[in-house]
Amino acid sequence: MRCTLNLIMQDEFQPQPPQEAPQPQSQPAPAAQAYRYAPPPPPAQSPYSYYAAPPPPHRPRSPWFWLGIIGGAAVVLVCLFSFFIYAMMKSGDTESSGGSGSGGKVGVIDLGGVILSADKFNEQLRKMADDDDVKVIILHINSPGGGAAASQEIYHEVLRVRQEKHKKIIASIESVGASGAYYIASACDRIYANQASVVGSIGVIMEWMNYGDLMRWAKLKNVVLKAGALKDAGSPARDLTPEEQAYFQTLVDNMHIQFIHDVAAGRHVADDKIKPLATGQVWTGEQALPLGLIDRQGGFRVALMETAKEAGISGEPGIVRPKKDKTGVLGALLSSDADDLFPNPSKLLNEAPGFYFMWK
Repeated sequence: MRCTLNLIMQDEFQPQPPQEAPQPQSQPAPAAQAYRYAPPPPPAQSPYSYYAAPPPPHRPRSPWFWLGIIGGAAVVLVCLFSFFIYAMMKSGDTESSGGSGSGGKVGVIDLGGVILSADKFNEQLRKMADDDDVKVIILHINSPGGGAAASQEIYHEVLRVRQEKHKKIIASIESVGASGAYYIASACDRIYANQASVVGSIGVIMEWMNYGDLMRWAKLKNVVLKAGALKDAGSPARDLTPEEQAYFQTLVDNMHIQFIHDVAAGRHVADDKIKPLATGQVWTGEQALPLGLIDRQGGFRVALMETAKEAGISGEPGIVRPKKDKTGVLGALLSSDADDLFPNPSKLLNEAPGFYFMWK
């Protein structure tokens, strides 16, 4: 009995294995999903097909090829540059404009800005003087003056042209005709100026930059070996000594005497008449007329018409001017004027004292 009960209890409490969950039955795939695209078989090769050889390897260009390209380009550039220079030379040095008056033309040369060199102006003046069509020359002046030597050189060239070529040269002052510019105007046959033009400034000035304090601040020393007490007079690295100041003053005074004498000679008066006016000051055109510094009041148009009429030119006078420089930056870089566009900073410390006939 006890054995039977134990067997019944063992059967009743014996663990049963877990039953698996029923798997869902797979649904048959639709016809569209069951179909898969199969690419067509490759075409059968023709019995007459042959094997294509690979392209030949790329060979680099010969150095002679590139040398020929560079040489050809250089020849073309040289030819173009030569043609440009030839065209500029053929274009002439002067250009004409104005009316159709008969009896000749009026040459006009502009003198503007600070006068630093006489070469270009004197060359233009000589070409005008050698032109047989030009009967009279007008200097159209608008300048405060400039270098003493350059102004003096132009002054003497004006006198030479008047005497040797027997052509009248007239000065027409626009806004400013002072110091060295007036020096040049006094060499002309006649001076015109507007009532409000600035005229005169018969005087000399000498100046330079003193950077001694800057050198001391930067702890730099200026070392000079010299033979002669005044050899380094005017050094920008130090102040003037009393001896040096007296020395330079004698130079300035001598140039002032030359200025007064040349103006008096050009105006056909005695030196004593110009001395009281040689204080370095300026006058208006209206004030300058009774002082004898100019001859007539009037602008460029008045000077042009009166001068042309006196030269025997009838009607509206034709005008001949020097051609303006149109080379621009490229032309300046190809010429000696490149230093004017891009000055060397080291030259700023090498400026010597300068003497100027200039109004400031």
